[in-house]
Amino acid sequence: MSRIKFLNTYVDNLSMQEAVERIDKLIINKKPSYVVTPNVDHIVKLEIDSEFQDVYKEADLILTDGMPLIWISKLKNNPIKEKVSGSDLFPEVCNLASQKGYKIFLLGAAEGVAAKAAENLKLKYKELNVVGTYSPSYGFENNEDEINQIVDMINQVKPDILAVGLGAPKQEKFLYTFRKKLNVPVSLAIGASIDFEAGNINRAPKWMQNIGLEWFYRLCREPKRMFKRYIVDDIKIFKIIFKY
Repeated sequence: MSRIKFLNTYVDNLSMQEAVERIDKLIINKKPSYVVTPNVDHIVKLEIDSEFQDVYKEADLILTDGMPLIWISKLKNNPIKEKVSGSDLFPEVCNLASQKGYKIFLLGAAEGVAAKAAENLKLKYKELNVVGTYSPSYGFENNEDEINQIVDMINQVKPDILAVGLGAPKQEKFLYTFRKKLNVPVSLAIGASIDFEAGNINRAPKWMQNIGLEWFYRLCREPKRMFKRYIVDDIKIFKIIFKY
């Protein structure tokens, strides 16, 4: 088993290739499952959010997102093999889907963005079959009618993979809460990936990703939105490192 204890959670200690192989097995298995990708922000939220803790306990695959967590794992003498962020994993899963004929549904981002991401992905991966996209309204998680509509829409087209980009912890909680109603073999919580694929938001350059400065790039691009998360909340990671 690949799962190891890491700070206040467990993670699957897999390389990117191993993660994609595991996702392929989950799809073949057909039993509804979901994947989460913890970053510093998740670890901080896990300390105080009991529902988020439940989400993690039930997750079928937990993949480490972000260089800071890789560094912490080395400091703790329990090194995690590789950073497998949602935004890097998602294109790999699209590639897998195009090769194996798996169907994908995109849920998330602002009006029209998921449809644009689907267009771009189909240009990138020639055989990719995107069977549906939907951008939910703001606050949809409190609207039972819209949630039922989303669940029905997804189940009607029977995707093999559901990619959800609603921001954390909303996307993870959605997958956890409705995992039994959604008959999807694999659901992925992928954060801003739909925006990235649509060309709506630029991702940090590769060199910044590799040295763990992706957060700094996003902070510079969206200071108002990201300040609280990166400067106020995520600083609590230091306390958590000492605690565990």
